[in-house]
Amino acid sequence: MDKKHWSLFSFLILLGLFSSGKVDPFVANEDPLIAEDRMSQENWVDSVFQSLSFEDRLGQLFMVAAYSNKDQRHVDEISELVKNENLGGLIFFQGGPNRQARLTNYYQAQAKTPLLIAMDAEWGIGMRLDSVPNFPKAMTLGAIQNPNLIYEMGAEIARQFKELGMHINFAPVVDVNSNPENPVIGYRAFGENKEMVTKRAVAYMKGLQDNGVMANAKHFPGHGDTETDSHHDLPVINHPEKRIWEIDLYPYQELFREDLMSVMVAHLNVPSLDQGANIPTSLSKPVVTDLLQKRMNFQGLIFTDALNMRGVANFSKPGEVDLKALLAGNDVLLYSQDVPKAKVLIKEAVERGLISENEINRRVKKVLKAKYWAGLDHYKPIDTYRIADRLNTPKTREVIEKLYSESITVASNKDDLLPFQNLDLKRFASLTIGDEGTEFSKFLNNYTKVDHFHIPKAESESVHYNLMKQLEDYDVVIVGLMGVSNNPQRAFGIAPGDIALLRNLEARQKLTVVLFGNAYGAKALEGFGNVVLAYENSTETQKLAPQVLFGGRPSQGILPVTVSGEYSHGVGGYLPDANRLSYGTPESVGMNSEVLEKIDEVANRMIQIQAAPGANVLVVKAGKVVFERSYGYLDYSKSAPVSQETIYDLASVTKVLATTQAAMFLHSRGELDMNKTLVNYLPELKGTNKANLVLKDVMAHEAGLKAFIPHYVKTVQSGQWRGDFYKPTPQPGFTRPVANDMYGIDALRDSIWNWTVQSELLPKPNKYVYSDLTMYFMQAVIERIVNQPLDEFLDQNFYAPLGLNTLTFNPFLKIPLEKIAPTENDVAFRKRQIQGYVHDPGAAMYGGVAGHAGLFGTANDLAVMMQLMLNKGTYGDITLYKPETVEAFTKRQSSLSRRGWGWDKPEPEVGKGGSASKLAPKSTFGHTGFTGTCVWADPENQLVYVFLSNRVYPEAENNKLLEEGIRTKIHDIIYESMEK
Repeated sequence: MDKKHWSLFSFLILLGLFSSGKVDPFVANEDPLIAEDRMSQENWVDSVFQSLSFEDRLGQLFMVAAYSNKDQRHVDEISELVKNENLGGLIFFQGGPNRQARLTNYYQAQAKTPLLIAMDAEWGIGMRLDSVPNFPKAMTLGAIQNPNLIYEMGAEIARQFKELGMHINFAPVVDVNSNPENPVIGYRAFGENKEMVTKRAVAYMKGLQDNGVMANAKHFPGHGDTETDSHHDLPVINHPEKRIWEIDLYPYQELFREDLMSVMVAHLNVPSLDQGANIPTSLSKPVVTDLLQKRMNFQGLIFTDALNMRGVANFSKPGEVDLKALLAGNDVLLYSQDVPKAKVLIKEAVERGLISENEINRRVKKVLKAKYWAGLDHYKPIDTYRIADRLNTPKTREVIEKLYSESITVASNKDDLLPFQNLDLKRFASLTIGDEGTEFSKFLNNYTKVDHFHIPKAESESVHYNLMKQLEDYDVVIVGLMGVSNNPQRAFGIAPGDIALLRNLEARQKLTVVLFGNAYGAKALEGFGNVVLAYENSTETQKLAPQVLFGGRPSQGILPVTVSGEYSHGVGGYLPDANRLSYGTPESVGMNSEVLEKIDEVANRMIQIQAAPGANVLVVKAGKVVFERSYGYLDYSKSAPVSQETIYDLASVTKVLATTQAAMFLHSRGELDMNKTLVNYLPELKGTNKANLVLKDVMAHEAGLKAFIPHYVKTVQSGQWRGDFYKPTPQPGFTRPVANDMYGIDALRDSIWNWTVQSELLPKPNKYVYSDLTMYFMQAVIERIVNQPLDEFLDQNFYAPLGLNTLTFNPFLKIPLEKIAPTENDVAFRKRQIQGYVHDPGAAMYGGVAGHAGLFGTANDLAVMMQLMLNKGTYGDITLYKPETVEAFTKRQSSLSRRGWGWDKPEPEVGKGGSASKLAPKSTFGHTGFTGTCVWADPENQLVYVFLSNRVYPEAENNKLLEEGIRTKIHDIIYESMEK
């Protein structure tokens, strides 16, 4: 009989049972253990069953605890039980994936009947094993509004289970946690609302079972309203049966309809269900048999909760408790502490007529049916090769990121402070209490300059007073409340003195508190204006919370429990993002991590051949930074490793991220006309050969300007500085820094300008020649229009409002030198190692602020600027230029070259990339820099690529970076990672 006809037959039988009063109405559940090929399943079950003695059959009803982090004695004990008692299965606890895989193979090889391998892995196998990441805990999942994500989690956990040869996950927890003082469930429950709990439980269950792993709902009949931990004592639940049916049993009824395969019975005392004194539900026939199996018609496997827990072990000895659990109606005795003794007692019970052999056989066959469903009819040993890598895949990381991202809840947002806006008008500080919050601090810095402070929990009043003094000049203090526990009896580890400190801070300045821990702890935060719930303190939540605070991501979570009058179930909801960069996995935007890993090979090759001592590579896709990696060192002596905070001299990237940005800003406002000539803006050029150069030709490098002029040559003599141009110390008339201990004459900029104006044009105008001189003139035009130095204008209108605190000229004035990558050991001009001063001699002589060179920055800050371009002029809460301006400046300007206005582009011929990847669309725009840098943006694929290096260290003649095509090879890999 196939499953469809069997279901009809079962339904007719149930109709008869309904009429006899033995089953509650409308409980028409199918047997979830039936496999697709029912006939093959029955044949296998009968074959195995017939091969077993009664003694061996009894062994199938036991599942004992195994560890992969214990000694050989433990391994030998489990091995003996497997061989001598024919155990039904093992439940693995703490250890590591490689060790567990080897032990599983070892135990399975010794088993007469293949073992069911289980784990209590509510938030994934990382809950038990090292080297494996955790998925979110149930309360965190309860905040997620999209159950499909929880299904994805179940599916990914199932995949990991199967890699480790496991068949049953003792999850999900379906307790409706209606008591905030619950010491054992709490954060392990999805929430306090039965429908919400059920939706998430069904999603988790289906994710597991659709992918070949048996789910297990617990803790029947409901552990959600207790103030006692059943690990230590027997909790008593005094609710009437009606309330238990309406609330606690609701998720089970729905899960049974969806073919839940197994249930775990808790150690609870529920007088309304069994009036016996101190009778745990796990040992109660009225609960396990009458309620669960008869009235609710559950036909799947029934497990006891662990039989070593004090909630049941306090009342019965090992072996005896197993018998009582079996007599109550359980199928599998979990964490049995004395299997041989239990088997003796069970056989005696059969002889005494307390339980029939037929009933035991029925339960054994249920276990065997589950084994067939799990694939143990064709058992294969685990392939242990690179098992840890197979457990930690890019897909794993993608799912984890999505889950945590959609859980973060903005519980209160006074005056719409979040996401933060007007970054240039606020001074930010962060304060972490309890933990250092390293990732939290790091990701805050991705958005703006944030000064960081930390104190342990429950510090003294004097420490708090001194901290208040340190923080008094900040406009906004972002607090990471960490070190939160799950113990309601100890206020979740939140010290009253720390809350008093936060209230004092909020009384004088804007305060946002992020709670990295149990949401019930938010009761201490009642009354605060801006509270964000991250639910857990993990690397992921520390990365994601800053993204919500600054609008890199929306907030979508809802509070799944009632914490207080202010923070009730359902608080939160959708808070839009602010159109800023987010940070996540390549897979989340359709890219392939494994392909991107090839970038390492190219970068390491670069370092090996000394094309550059180090580099930073960053990739943005669809507004999300998905690859950011540092390579090598600042120099070949390995004085310090490159980090994501390393600041590089951008060289000619200055042209597009400084001068061209200002030109686009003015063009959008009608203050710069690209069809006008230089003399229209710079009347002093009248009568010169530069006067009638048209701006659009200048910006496209088609105005006949020379490629460059080595201005410094006029200021040296016999290989040494001329004393009328430079002094080793600042003196009256010599205050312009050119390098450390080198000061130029104050009129030096004027001299360079005059020499540039007086320079000859190329003999054939309207021919493309890439020229640094273009940006000397554009800088002059811009500064004349805005009546302000270029660096001040950019900082005021671009960099500060965008939160870009490293994008700057003359970084030696404001940034420690050890954070700045050195460039050339300049033996020709400055006679010293250059670090913190612009490498380009002309720009250095110009005061460090030149239209063609002088800008420094980190990869992240450059990525923001390029995303601004892809966003067509808008980023965060500001708009800097119009979309049509972006289009005008980034399109190819003429048939003479591939160039836009200021911007470089791929070669127009099919299959050629020029400085960009040959795979890049022709709409791509960007620029390279002499020091070994580049930026590229692709509007068709919403892609940004940033490469920063100091290839000119220690000498500029090193052209290996270009000769080896390092930058374009990496660009190629990025495009290859997007191929389906």
